[in-house]
Amino acid sequence: MKRFLIVVDMQKDFVDGALGTPEARAIVPAVVEKIRGFSGEIFATLDTHGADYLSTSEGQALPVPHCIKGTPGWELNYQAAAALAEKGYTPVEKPTFGSLALPELLRDSACGEPFSVELVGLCTDICVVSNALLLKAHFPQQDILVDSSCCAGVTPQSHEAALTTMRMCQIQVK
Repeated sequence: MKRFLIVVDMQKDFVDGALGTPEARAIVPAVVEKIRGFSGEIFATLDTHGADYLSTSEGQALPVPHCIKGTPGWELNYQAAAALAEKGYTPVEKPTFGSLALPELLRDSACGEPFSVELVGLCTDICVVSNALLLKAHFPQQDILVDSSCCAGVTPQSHEAALTTMRMCQIQVK
């Protein structure tokens, strides 16, 4: 069985930049350990916006410029980046919460074999839950797992709410 790890948006702006939180900073060592210990193929999503971010629908709802491509905040957190570079990974830029390209990338890489998917990263209540639900919708018979110790939400309360939502949608949460 193939195994995939999806490292969601471990970018500077979400860890210690424009939208960083103490909870996000706290999971970095666990995410690095997860990457280094993972046996399988790794994909890393990158929240990716342009200079026109504030004029977009998301920018109107969240008027905090972040993850603008080419800026330091768009780059992966340096510890996560180092671990990913050691293991090798496929970067997946996404302009919104969930990646529509990710299911096709996994399907192509699986080559018809059964597989499991594990997700870690930021933010549990926005991009992790969005990607987990997209993957579960595309692959209802595959195991989709979220490691809650390697995720952080905007708040601890919204993190827990997202984990509950994922459990209700038959995504395994550990």
